[in-house]
Amino acid sequence: MAVSYQKLFDLMNGKKMKRKDLIEKAGISYATIAKLEKGENVQMDVLDKICTNLKCQLNDIAEIKFD
Repeated sequence: MAVSYQKLFDLMNGKKMKRKDLIEKAGISYATIAKLEKGENVQMDVLDKICTNLKCQLNDIAEIKFD
């Protein structure tokens, strides 16, 4: 089982938002973006910041993938 954040990057593409825009808007770090890109664990408060700033739900940016 793994978490995929591909939905987040698809949502950002739809809004023509770059990674640096999300970093500035949500107040997250480049290291966090790297973790999201790799599907690594990210703290819930970070996901909350992203959802709050993008005005979306958690299931709009992440999904669990079963192998």
